[in-house]
Amino acid sequence: MQAASNFPNKTLTGISSMATRAVLADLIGAYAKATGNSIAIESVGGVDAAKRVQAGEAFDAVFLAADAIDKLIASGHVLVGSRVDLMRSGVSVAVRKGAVQPSIATEAALMATVLAASSIGYSTGPSGVALIKLFERWGIAPQIQSRLVQATPGVPVGSMVANGTVALGFQQTSELLNLPGIAILGPLPESVQIVTTFSAGVCATSQDAATVQELLAYMAGPDCADAKRRQGMEPA
Repeated sequence: MQAASNFPNKTLTGISSMATRAVLADLIGAYAKATGNSIAIESVGGVDAAKRVQAGEAFDAVFLAADAIDKLIASGHVLVGSRVDLMRSGVSVAVRKGAVQPSIATEAALMATVLAASSIGYSTGPSGVALIKLFERWGIAPQIQSRLVQATPGVPVGSMVANGTVALGFQQTSELLNLPGIAILGPLPESVQIVTTFSAGVCATSQDAATVQELLAYMAGPDCADAKRRQGMEPA
């Protein structure tokens, strides 16, 4: 990508969910090198990020699950037509490092592992909502209800696994990678895999929508595909 001569040395601001923090750090570095522009992104819990944008806090860009971006567009806080899909992420399962590693190789094995777990951690994001629906579809939700522990917004499920708060944790693969103190059992079986599309949009508070659109187009482009895969995601 050529340097953005029309918008030299711009510094943009953004807010994102924790699930995309690591991959966005890689993409920001590549963007700055390619264009001379930079963006400072604050990563918080996805629910909190959406609330802050809805409250009118000034950001140039917001990075969240696609459905959350759509809601912000509908409410007028993200510009119509500005949504760009960036990456897709699945869910993996983790236990504490050194613990017995049960099988999750099949849907039946995963269900058995969930039923046997003393406590089960899940996120506040869209993957957590989908996981609860999976438990309901399996018909085991009432049986495990007392053992379910939802992470506080902004707190990684993986950290709850690492410190022993929960025995079994479900979270976006990207948030579990390279986290100390845990062992990743693997991704959910394909038949029940939960895939979230992470997107971005131009905030209505931005004073430089053209530069933000350039940023998002770059992040969605082929030059960023490898960085996304390194962080356990796939280009959207």
